[in-house]
Amino acid sequence: MNQLGLFLAFVGLVACASKPLEPSPIPHLTAGYDAALSTYAYPFPILEHTIDTQKEKMQMVYMDVPAKGATQKTIVLLHGKNFNSAYFEEMANKLSAKGYRVIIPDQIGFGKSTKPTHYQYSLQTLASNTHSLLQKLGVQKYSLLGHSMGGMIATRMTLMYPQEVQKLFLVNPIGLEDWKLMTPYRTVDEGYKSELATTAEKIKKYQLDAYYDGKWKPEYDRWMSPLVGWTEGADKELIAWNSALTSDMIYTQPVVYEFKNIGAPTVLVIGQRDRTAIGKAWAPDSMKSKMGLYPELGKKVSKLIPKNKLVELKGLGHLPFIENPDLFYSAMAKLW
Repeated sequence: MNQLGLFLAFVGLVACASKPLEPSPIPHLTAGYDAALSTYAYPFPILEHTIDTQKEKMQMVYMDVPAKGATQKTIVLLHGKNFNSAYFEEMANKLSAKGYRVIIPDQIGFGKSTKPTHYQYSLQTLASNTHSLLQKLGVQKYSLLGHSMGGMIATRMTLMYPQEVQKLFLVNPIGLEDWKLMTPYRTVDEGYKSELATTAEKIKKYQLDAYYDGKWKPEYDRWMSPLVGWTEGADKELIAWNSALTSDMIYTQPVVYEFKNIGAPTVLVIGQRDRTAIGKAWAPDSMKSKMGLYPELGKKVSKLIPKNKLVELKGLGHLPFIENPDLFYSAMAKLW
């Protein structure tokens, strides 16, 4: 039985007759995942790129999906904070069919890549790591697609390597506003304590509220299971520490001030129901309703980027390509 089969076999069926409107049961793993997600299956063969940085050798795991037919086009897909590169499976297949070579890395600290004990995270560092992978692969020109946190990395990478990035796709990117101006700073130590207290129930509630408009589909279990498995695994503390560090990176390094400097043609895709905002959970009540207003943020950012097309997806949230693939790929058909 494959990994997905094992996962589904252990899904807990918890019914609560007195609360018929409660969300569907939480995926439960009898054995948690290790830091490298060793038993979590990825859709394509995984490869490793060694990065010797900050006095440590680390492994950056990636997938390299060949184009169907001869091509000179390459696109790099950059994942969000609460995900790994596996959730790009359908997108990679569609782009491969369009003649793209698709490179999909797990950033350091995420997915199957190394989770360092001591690491100075920055958007520049993650962009540099990705660039070193592309240099190793001999890729000189490419498009970038970043979702959520990946949109922040893709933005910074486009500014760092402007002669290489041919086109930029930002799918519900975060960092479109400066949360430091809207909510108090929470230290890494405070963030670490919060991450340690994460449970499967909290993860699912957040995703229901932030991603899926309170409507859960069985296919979402696959993308939530790594987060749940980490809370039940032996490396929980290491995962929580890296998550706290990357949350601090996201909070303190908004890219909103840099959009005006982007030279590459850009497609900005905004699911209109998205309300994602780092720090909203501990923001003053007077600010909560003002944070993460993506319909407004999309229009504002579109005015900042010199050459861009804004795609507004009505009724969709933070994960449009997972929540409604048909609508997402229909909107993108002529834009790739």
